[in-house]
Amino acid sequence: MKTCIRPFLPAALAAAALAACGGGDNPQLNAKPVWLGAVQATAYDGMADDLLTAGLGKTGLAAALPPAYADPLKPTAAELRRSAIHTNYRAMLDMTAAGGYGSLYGPNVDAQGTVTASEGRVPGTEYIAYADDGSGRQNVTLMVQVPASFNPQKPCIITATASGSRGVYGAISTGEWGLKRGCAVAYSDKGTGGAPHDLMNDTVPLIDGTRASAAAAGKSAAFNAGLTASELAAFNTATPNRFAFKHAHSQQNAEKDWGKTTLQAVEFAYYVLNERFGALDNGQRLKSLTPANTIVIASSISNGGGAAIAAAEQDTQGLISGVAVSEPAVELPANAGVTVQRGTGTVAVTGRNLVDFTTYANLYQACAALAPSVAASPYAAAFAAGFAAPALPIAPNRCAALKTAGLLTASTTATQAEEALQKLRAYGWEPEANDLHASHAAFEIAPAVSITFANSLARASVKDHLCGFSYAATTAAGAVAPLAPAALAGMFATGNGVPPSGGIQLINNNGKLGAARDFLSVSSNGLADWNTEGALCLRNLVTGTSAAAQSLQAGMRETQRNGNLRGKPAIIVHGRSDALLPVNHTSRPYAALNKKVEGAASRLSYIEVANAQHFDSFIGLPTVLPGYDTRFIPLHVYLNRALDAVYDHLASGKPLPASQVVRTLPRGGTPGNAPAITAAHLPALAAAPAAGDAIAVTAGAIAIPD
Repeated sequence: MKTCIRPFLPAALAAAALAACGGGDNPQLNAKPVWLGAVQATAYDGMADDLLTAGLGKTGLAAALPPAYADPLKPTAAELRRSAIHTNYRAMLDMTAAGGYGSLYGPNVDAQGTVTASEGRVPGTEYIAYADDGSGRQNVTLMVQVPASFNPQKPCIITATASGSRGVYGAISTGEWGLKRGCAVAYSDKGTGGAPHDLMNDTVPLIDGTRASAAAAGKSAAFNAGLTASELAAFNTATPNRFAFKHAHSQQNAEKDWGKTTLQAVEFAYYVLNERFGALDNGQRLKSLTPANTIVIASSISNGGGAAIAAAEQDTQGLISGVAVSEPAVELPANAGVTVQRGTGTVAVTGRNLVDFTTYANLYQACAALAPSVAASPYAAAFAAGFAAPALPIAPNRCAALKTAGLLTASTTATQAEEALQKLRAYGWEPEANDLHASHAAFEIAPAVSITFANSLARASVKDHLCGFSYAATTAAGAVAPLAPAALAGMFATGNGVPPSGGIQLINNNGKLGAARDFLSVSSNGLADWNTEGALCLRNLVTGTSAAAQSLQAGMRETQRNGNLRGKPAIIVHGRSDALLPVNHTSRPYAALNKKVEGAASRLSYIEVANAQHFDSFIGLPTVLPGYDTRFIPLHVYLNRALDAVYDHLASGKPLPASQVVRTLPRGGTPGNAPAITAAHLPALAAAPAAGDAIAVTAGAIAIPD
């Protein structure tokens, strides 16, 4: 006779535990998922170390640098974790007090929004493991953080899938919301990560960020480029000192599985929680925590937000209760049959996939940044000084090269730049994004994303050198050089997985004067024109018919979403000024598609935030990017509010806010020295927005007020 022991549980959990016991006949035992590897668990006391800040607290996260490694050439796993949390938290948020850190958000601001004197450290246990098919080629890193405040009588889980191409701590700032609520947080690196395969020395990263030889790591490598010994030798002879990154070179097209790996993170969380809190049946844990009694919110930002949406669409098991995401990279299907209207006008080009509009930006943005009409925008003067100097007129040369290619018609640099700017506008960028092109071009955002996604979608190997691109460290003059060993040793923590990052640059292998840093390389015309030939090659992969183009386009189709959120309550927030993931290609048409697919069953609210853009962290760089602080507000505040709203809806039935434009108030003042932000700059989400703010979403159409 079996004995089923149920610890003290609320009614819902007790009923679930009783059902799990099955009257002693068919107990639903808590079983480890077959795809889950060895689980490492570490408990943190919330003093010396913790889940949210790695022991640094609110003050330590605000410091420009984390504590130094005892041995920079061999940082420990604990040191790398601490640095990774510091780096990734700061990469997502404006860390200045004037911008809201410590008052509107941050570890010391509790779940009710109250500013406390606490450093915000969160005690609890962290579990980490790979999801893999047994080959060791996937090895997606999953992590679950269970705060000590987790209450099995009121269980909740949120997802915090990594943003961008980052590692598993890449959305720690999203996880903060869940940890403060006492929720378990389920993380996934979604098959990306900051640490590369060093091909010259054949070393690879492990799950904890430390490094080992590829031979010693074997299937435990977080990423191995997969070259045979002879291929690796030939590669290093032809192109020495290169690196392979997982997102670009895994040959997995990881994006197609971002929903799957986010769902796996949720399953991992259920497994962990039931191992700790499930009822006991003859010494074995049962599945007492289930979707029937646990609130699960799929959340994150950017690529992680897109992954959350994909997970909700693919959730055949009903694991997810609701969705709350910010600025999601969501891929629309071709010919989605939706329309986007802003004010009285219809937007002509909408719903293009990320690799499409990013390769388009990669062509035109550096030229558009020189437009006289945006000369007062953040970093525009510095961009002109650095990239249009008479000694090395890289951006003007790009403008001229585009005219030579028949892509521009104007005759002077100024008029070509204005034409390029208008092309971006016509291709779906909002006018509010005009002020961002100079800084985005200077930071090489479009080429970095274009190269990474083109490789990934095409399932290209690092040895393919797609469009002549590779990754390497360089000298100041742009020549390929060995990377400093300490930079590689710490790249798990400091890298963002999509170079330029961590001392590794974009390389044009096909430069006329030899391989060189991309924007400094010389094209076949003898000019440094920001490698126009490489940019055209990337663009042709999206629009062309070559074998490589067909491969990329097939991969792109695998990543497209269907718009069916399965009736889950959901909120998408997005900044109107976003120049990386323009609203006309992402959230706006997705909302229209969702309504077209789900009809009356749709429970999606779309919140468009005025004066918000993609990179909150850029607002916190007033000496580098003066003018971001005066123009833009932190979108992170609205992600937190969306999470609050979805949680309250699921927990108590409070209605979700309707789709709306939120009219925020910029801080104004002097660029680089904006006055401190206050709650008055950030209006609340309206339960019933005014007519001039209401967004109308009908089947296949969305109308946004000006």
